[in-house]
Amino acid sequence: MDKQPGIVEIFTDDEVIARIIAGDKQLYAGIIKKYNARLYRVAMAIVNNDTEVEDIMQSVYLKAYEHLGQFSFRSAFSTWLTRILVNECLLRMKLKKRMTVVDETALDYKSTHTDSPSMRTPSDKMINTELKNILESSIRNLPEKYRVVFVMREIEGLSVAETQECLDLSEANVKVRLNRAKILLKDSLSLYYQKEDILHFHLTRCDRMMVTVMNKIIKQANEEDQ
Repeated sequence: MDKQPGIVEIFTDDEVIARIIAGDKQLYAGIIKKYNARLYRVAMAIVNNDTEVEDIMQSVYLKAYEHLGQFSFRSAFSTWLTRILVNECLLRMKLKKRMTVVDETALDYKSTHTDSPSMRTPSDKMINTELKNILESSIRNLPEKYRVVFVMREIEGLSVAETQECLDLSEANVKVRLNRAKILLKDSLSLYYQKEDILHFHLTRCDRMMVTVMNKIIKQANEEDQ
């Protein structure tokens, strides 16, 4: 299974999904590792509960696997998977009677530091960590409808069209909420940050998620064969 993520990187998602549907189940491990960071960030933007998000991600991966045959290949697999995640998050929130309208917003960041990471002193790194924490806290404190769009557009780099499809919003709605988020985050966004560090899904958690989901898939397949 060590080689599977490499295969996922070499081939397109559509090619990998086609092979999984054809019976190469182990390739799904690479899909999980590829999209862990995106699903974590988007789910956190909606649910804002770290423990609950891991459970949601497992459920989404299993649902997506079970319904791979329904994937039409008309849209990007990443968009299809993210849409399943958004629906699962909203369902969980609705069941807890705390559902709110999902919305979107985006924003450009510019670093105030131009030095190379390798040239930073320990004090620089400490300050950057503090600034990252401030920024992450500011993002998590945004109203959900702005937070989820901000994360999808600016942290995960989804296009306006992809964000529209995932959240079922109009283009105008996405842009309006983006502008609102810019205003709300203006002070925090003047600080230095690296977006890959925001709402980071650490490697150990990534591996654990992959192993957990794949074990459930294998167990389910064995039960069906009996």
